[in-house]
Amino acid sequence: MSAFLRLAALLAFVPFIVAAPAATDCTGTISSLDDVDDAVECTTVNINSFTVPAGETFELDLATGTTVNLLGDITFGVKNWDGPLFQVSGKSITFNGNGHTFNGNGPSYWDGQGTNGGVTKPHPMMKIKISGTYSNVKVLNSPAHTYSVSNPAALVMSQLTIDNSAGDAANSNSDGDPAGHNTDGFDCSTTDLTIQDSTIHNQDDCIAINKGSNIVFQRNSCTGGHGISIGSISSDVTVSGITIKDNTITNNDQALRIKTKASATGATVSNITYSGNTGMGMRKFGVLIDQSYPDTLGTPGTGVSLSGVNFVGTTNSISVASGAKRVAVNCGDCSGTWDWSALKVSGGSAGTINYSGIEDFSQ
Repeated sequence: MSAFLRLAALLAFVPFIVAAPAATDCTGTISSLDDVDDAVECTTVNINSFTVPAGETFELDLATGTTVNLLGDITFGVKNWDGPLFQVSGKSITFNGNGHTFNGNGPSYWDGQGTNGGVTKPHPMMKIKISGTYSNVKVLNSPAHTYSVSNPAALVMSQLTIDNSAGDAANSNSDGDPAGHNTDGFDCSTTDLTIQDSTIHNQDDCIAINKGSNIVFQRNSCTGGHGISIGSISSDVTVSGITIKDNTITNNDQALRIKTKASATGATVSNITYSGNTGMGMRKFGVLIDQSYPDTLGTPGTGVSLSGVNFVGTTNSISVASGAKRVAVNCGDCSGTWDWSALKVSGGSAGTINYSGIEDFSQ
């Protein structure tokens, strides 16, 4: 048998590999969930105003390089379920919100308990799993956590609004407490993420960075919640290379916080840089670094290595309420020299700092 015939005989037993069809250079329009499957075959997707049926996820699994244009407001029906209400995934995506709104109907769920009890609330409301850009989107009244971000490559999120301000007031189900609870703005466990030029009014962390690296949070406004947080940090995670700069934090529990779980092991937090942040009217602390979470200033754990926490560059200027502490540091495993030369905190009273490696700061 010739070499050619032998090769042909061998190839007859090799299964054919068929490439997935490429996305079409067309425009798909979504006016209901029934339109999604056809629309995402195109590299331009336009979304008109409609209501998502209760208990269903508006999910976009986009082709690489797709541009999405939100052309109307999206409202989600109400049902007690886990969610999410919206999810988008894809690579090199351009998502243009054009100022339109995703309305989570939060007041229909809020009971002052958030995800700690009461009725089941869909959370996160918005699950972002794209690289590229995501901009000019408004989220109104998330039932609980707003954004969960886990981008597959570099992502810039900008000019966003999270408006949970209605949750500041009590309702008939919240026993006098603010009705909104656990309404985190951004929960991030990712790398190569920038969130900028956005406005967040909520009742929990403005952003919570739980693991990852190369994350920038800049020129944002945070009102009413628990401030800008690294953590809470659990076991076996790494957080490194975080930049928090030029943000304005108003009437939060604290402006800037690092919280690591007392029970966590095998984790590291390092290279955290704060610059040019402004805080006004902090209710509990100006800056809180605490390794005893979920307790506050309890017995710190020693299973999270914390180093390289620096306030440098443009001054971070924070004022606290009369009954608040300016700065508290509760270390279990902290190391290295920390440069705090660009931190100024006023008002309230001095907190306890149990770490001697902080330089160029006094309170």
